Amino acid sequence: MNKILKQKIIEAFSAVLPITLIVLLAAVILVPMPSGAILMFLTGAALLVAGMGLFTMGADMALTPMGEGIGAQLAKKSSLALALIIGFIMGVIITIAEPDLQVLADQVSSIPFMTLIITVGLGVGFFLAVAVLRIILQIPLSALLIIFYIGIFIVAYFIPSRSFIPMAFDSGGVTTGPMTVPFMLSMGVGLAALRGDKHSQEDSFGIVALCSVGPILTVLLLGLFFKPAGGGGEASPDIIAENTQQVALHFIRGIPRYFKDVCLALAGIVIFFLVFQLVSRRFKKHQLLRIGVGFVYTLLGLVIFLTGVNVGFIPLGHLFGAELAASPFKWILVPLGMIIGYYIVKAEPAVHVLNKQVEDVSRGAISRKAMNTGLSIGMAAALGITMIRILTGISIMWFLIPGYAIALILTFFVPKIFTGIAFDSGGVCSGPMTSTFLLPLSMGVCQGAGKNMAIDAFGTVAAVAMTPLIVIQILGLIYNLKIKAAAGAAVSGIWAKADDELTGITEYEFTQH
Repeated sequence: MNKILKQKIIEAFSAVLPITLIVLLAAVILVPMPSGAILMFLTGAALLVAGMGLFTMGADMALTPMGEGIGAQLAKKSSLALALIIGFIMGVIITIAEPDLQVLADQVSSIPFMTLIITVGLGVGFFLAVAVLRIILQIPLSALLIIFYIGIFIVAYFIPSRSFIPMAFDSGGVTTGPMTVPFMLSMGVGLAALRGDKHSQEDSFGIVALCSVGPILTVLLLGLFFKPAGGGGEASPDIIAENTQQVALHFIRGIPRYFKDVCLALAGIVIFFLVFQLVSRRFKKHQLLRIGVGFVYTLLGLVIFLTGVNVGFIPLGHLFGAELAASPFKWILVPLGMIIGYYIVKAEPAVHVLNKQVEDVSRGAISRKAMNTGLSIGMAAALGITMIRILTGISIMWFLIPGYAIALILTFFVPKIFTGIAFDSGGVCSGPMTSTFLLPLSMGVCQGAGKNMAIDAFGTVAAVAMTPLIVIQILGLIYNLKIKAAAGAAVSGIWAKADDELTGITEYEFTQH
């Protein structure tokens, strides 16, 4: 156990180190930051490493087997209505307590906190039920995605307040965070595994993709009837410590809050799991013990992780963005944002869960390294687009409409499994690092550049959730071409061998005569 935990922490350290060095170098060379801000950032980075290591271990031990078990049990039941009801309830429970969503809701001033949380929760719950229905009835994922995204853009056209659009797309990204992703991915595997047909592997992905659609649609529908108060967003506060004692106090004060948030998030899952276990008796005693220990690791990991990124990263991200956007070097934000995006995706806890799931389901055909590279390229493109959009004031729709159009067109040309992985990746990439560092960075840039906070600052998560849809499917296209080329080469080899054998027979017959 200790060896595995040590390995997880080393992996987390290697993921966090590049982004830490990049931000530190930029803060020293381009816009000098107060020493208190740097110290808070370094402390946050250290907590992030420890928290990510504990969380990934806990997810492997608890959330993944639990999700697979519930998914498999739902597939066994003959009652489709029961499966849909359980899917809906589970979606609402997990989403309402998702830490990423609470971070976003805290930064939105135009919609009451609980109104936004409940709206998003209902959206995820409904679409988790749709995802369960899709797997059981074997409905093509690409067809559903095309229908729902066309519906989303039609609804967006009629929204009276433009500030709802970037906020809605951001909501779709943050709901699929470190709490929901491990459960949803493994639930998809469990649901599809019992079918045992040749398409079950393809259909195991796509739950996260559909659950990302729900909040976008429900928040847009809210925008048809709800009149927002205020400007739609407010700048993150620059709470910077002046000495080591103040740094320690900031983090100590943050721990109880995030402990409460994570306990709330896990409480709903634990209660649901206990009821499920009492009814189904699926798990044995040793499995229950392992899952219990995994929940403890998950709890500790998320508390440490969220304390680190919220207390240490939000203030520096906002201050850094505001200072750089107000300086003569503001256009360097575009390449700098791309570099930060390339490395920061490796620090997202749920990304590690997705990459492992993809490698396991594809039996190594799609490696973690290939997934990491694809997601990093997608995130780099997203941050480049975000910085250009904020600095120029271009509407986010000029990026979202062609971006999603390309992503949906690609679904006709790539293997189905890559479509599911790609659309799942979009939700997974927009995790706590995005909501607690990249969104405050964008808000700071927006403030420093004198742009509209509600319209221009929000949309960062939307861009992060969109670009992997294209990049991963292009990876699938390349993979498909290589498979066809390899198959063609194999066929050519067979024909060449047959030709040689026939030639040999002909020569033998000629010499005999």
